[in-house]
Amino acid sequence: MKQFVDEFIRYIEVEKGYSKETVKNYERDLELFLDFLKSEGIRKIQSIDYSILRMYLMSLYNKQYSKKTISRVISALRTFFKYLVSENVIVNNPCTLLSNPKLDKRLPNYVNYEELDILMNSVDTTTPLGKRDALILEMLYSTGIRVSELVHLKLSDITRGEIRIIGKGNKERIVLYGQVCEKKLIDYAKNGRSNLAKNSNTQYLFLNKNGKPLSVRGVELIFENIVRKSGLKIHVTPHTFRHTFATHMLNEGADLKSVQELLGHENLSTTQVYTHVSNAHLREVYLKAHPRAK
Repeated sequence: MKQFVDEFIRYIEVEKGYSKETVKNYERDLELFLDFLKSEGIRKIQSIDYSILRMYLMSLYNKQYSKKTISRVISALRTFFKYLVSENVIVNNPCTLLSNPKLDKRLPNYVNYEELDILMNSVDTTTPLGKRDALILEMLYSTGIRVSELVHLKLSDITRGEIRIIGKGNKERIVLYGQVCEKKLIDYAKNGRSNLAKNSNTQYLFLNKNGKPLSVRGVELIFENIVRKSGLKIHVTPHTFRHTFATHMLNEGADLKSVQELLGHENLSTTQVYTHVSNAHLREVYLKAHPRAK
């Protein structure tokens, strides 16, 4: 059965263009599933039915796996068995009756305008690395792109005021940025990146101190350092800036459909979570401003 998993992983990575993180998660999930099958004495992929899948999921619940993780496992199983049906390895998909656990709704974490200014002003922009870090913060906030999309940006992806993004599933979209980001981009290109690139011919926009493309973990460490310097007692990650972009856009009157397009969400329901945050902001404004609200 390992052979089928290996072929499936190559399929979603090469032909379907799944992100590296999704491929890694699916591979790990399916390897754990194979371990379970082995422990239960199940040797043939054709022997797997709904009852076996339910037994496996119950084992995950008993091990206190989170609902989010179990939902991802179900997604991996669904996609895997759908592939096996398409390849005529099995006739029926045993995942047909599986249902995802109902996830607890959590409002996205974001920073307010004051906290945002403090973080932006905590960067020392007198050095090449500082100019890079200032642009990273500004670009994440100005565009709402994912950190995985940020580190893959190339010089050729950027034209004045627009950035071409290759997002999840190799889907292309255009995001916008304004004058503040433009100024920081020009400053970094002239006085930051040119120093970091040294003798490198790489076309990636964001580089580390060795002139190599910056990694996702590298950006996370940059954020940790900036938050520490700022003195703020809040938890901020690169993804927090994506949440902040969406929340501030809605607070300032942007329509939900436009925010969905800019974020690259396939479904509007994914973007709608930010309306709860926006409504909370409106309630706060109302309670402060309306004379009969107090």
